[in-house]
Amino acid sequence: MQVKSVYIHIPFCKQICHYCNFVKYYYMETKADAFVDALIKEMDTTIPGNRNVFRTIYMGGGTPTALSMDQLQKLFEFLNKKFDLSSCEEFTIEINPGDIDKEKAKLLHDYGVNRISFGVQVMDDDMLEKIGRMHRVKDVYTTVDILKQAQFTNISLDLIYALPNQTVAHFEKTLKEALQFGLPHYSTYALQIEPKTVFYHKRRNGFLHQPPEDDEVKMYELLQKNMKKQGVHQYEISNFAKPGYESKHNLTYWNNDYYFGFGAGAHGYLPGKRTSNYKPLGTYMKEVNRTGSAIEHLEEITLQDQIEEELFLQLRKAEGINTEAFRERYGLSLEKLYRKELYKLTNDNLLAYSDGNYALTNQGMLLGDRVFQQFLLLENFEQKMMEAKGQTV
Repeated sequence: MQVKSVYIHIPFCKQICHYCNFVKYYYMETKADAFVDALIKEMDTTIPGNRNVFRTIYMGGGTPTALSMDQLQKLFEFLNKKFDLSSCEEFTIEINPGDIDKEKAKLLHDYGVNRISFGVQVMDDDMLEKIGRMHRVKDVYTTVDILKQAQFTNISLDLIYALPNQTVAHFEKTLKEALQFGLPHYSTYALQIEPKTVFYHKRRNGFLHQPPEDDEVKMYELLQKNMKKQGVHQYEISNFAKPGYESKHNLTYWNNDYYFGFGAGAHGYLPGKRTSNYKPLGTYMKEVNRTGSAIEHLEEITLQDQIEEELFLQLRKAEGINTEAFRERYGLSLEKLYRKELYKLTNDNLLAYSDGNYALTNQGMLLGDRVFQQFLLLENFEQKMMEAKGQTV
C-alpha cells in the first residue's frame, strides 16, 4: 500500500485558544519566514522529484492562513511544483473566521485548494471570548460569504460542545444557527481538557465549571438528531457530511492508511513505522537545515500494533470495520482473533454486526473509549493470530 496522503502543519496563530494543546506559536513574521523555508526544504528532501501524485493534502495548524500573502504565495508555488495539484482529489486548508480576505481566498482557490475547514466552535460572542477565540459570530457570516464568492463549495464547519457553563439549550441554539448555513460538512467535538492549556490550569485550581456528563450526552444526541433532520449523515463519531462530502483525508487516518507528516510537531505514518517531528520551532528549523529531516522519534510498528490501531480507527466510522477487508489486509479472521471481545461487545449492545461489518451502536458511540479498550493488549496474541489464520499451534 503506497503513501497517498500528505499532512502539512503550520504552527502559527494570532491568538492561543484556552483549550488548544496542538503545536502552535504566536505569529512573528521573521520566524514564519524562516519556518516556511525550512518546511520547503523538509518536503523537498523527503519526497524526490516534482509533480508527485497524492490523493489528499491537508494543511492544518495552528492557523495556516496566519501566514502573510507573500509567505503563502512562496509556499504554494513550491507545492505546485512538488505535487501535481491538479490530480489531487482533496486539498484541504484550515482557517479561522475573520482571518481570511478575498485576496487570500483567491490565492487558495487558484492553487487548487478545494476544501476549507474552519473553526467556528460556538455561535455566541460571550462564549467565544471566554474560550480565547479572536473571532465573533459576525465574522463567521462574513467568512462564509467570502468563501462562496471565491467559488468554494466544499466547506466544513467545526463546533465544540460541553464548553464551560454551556447548557443543553445553549448548544441547541448554536447548533441550529450553524446548520442554517447549509454547509456540506460539520465536525463536532466534546471539549477535552488537555495538559498545558489554560482550561487545564483553571480546572486544576477549581475555576472551570464543565457541564455534567448527562448534559454532554444530551448534546451529542441533539447533534445526531439535528444533523439527520438536515440530511447531513453521520459517517464518523464526530463527523457529519452530505453524501459525497466526507473528508477523504481524514478517512486516510480512520482507514489506517499511510501519510507523510511535515512541519513542527507533525506526525506521519509510513510502512512499518510512525514518525513524529521536533516540536520546538527553533529545533525543528535547525534540524531541517542541518539534515533535511526533522524526525525526532521513529517508532517501529508491529503487526499487533497495526491491528489494534486498525480496530480503534476503523470503528470510529459509522460503517465500522469490514471483516472481509480485514482478512484481505492481514490474512486473518477478525472473528477468530477477537472472538471473546466481539461477543461481549455485541451482547452489551455496544457493537452491531450487519452485512459483514462490525459497527458501533448509538450506545457504543457514546462509550467509544470503552469499546476501543477491549481490543488493546490482547493476551496470547501470537497464538490467537495463528488460530485466526486457521493454523494449529
